[in-house]
Amino acid sequence: MEDGTSRSLSYCGDTDAEHEARQWDTRADCEVRQILDRIADKWSLLVIALLDQCPMRFTELRREVDGISQRMLSKTLRCLERDGLVSRTVHATVPPRVDYALTPMGQTLHATIRPLVTWTEEHQRQIAEARDAYDRRVAAEKETAAREAAERDAIARRVLAR
Repeated sequence: MEDGTSRSLSYCGDTDAEHEARQWDTRADCEVRQILDRIADKWSLLVIALLDQCPMRFTELRREVDGISQRMLSKTLRCLERDGLVSRTVHATVPPRVDYALTPMGQTLHATIRPLVTWTEEHQRQIAEARDAYDRRVAAEKETAAREAAERDAIARRVLAR
């Protein structure tokens, strides 16, 4: 095998031992990419964070995850269960009760994302301030551009009127 040649068509790792995220294979069949896409989406992160506290029923999760639809929560839970991160326990009661909980592997993932959640909580005010400043700057730039365009149009009309 030549240097720089991947081990197989489906191999997603870099041939160099010190690879970076930007070097990961972007093909649709790349396992690493698929897993990261799944666990790093906003709904999965929120569900994992909530389930770390205690097992929850579907309706409890839906109430706690602001803005998620029933369909999206169902899809997220199915995907997390398929990946072995969440367990689903059906209780034989009337009406049936279903509990969701993190698996041991899901708990290790939560330990990994906990610093991200903590960082977000600690910096949410600064991020909101940065967003406001950015929005004000962009609005001012648009206003300036519109004013300059109007001035150019006025000059062009005066020139054409001569």
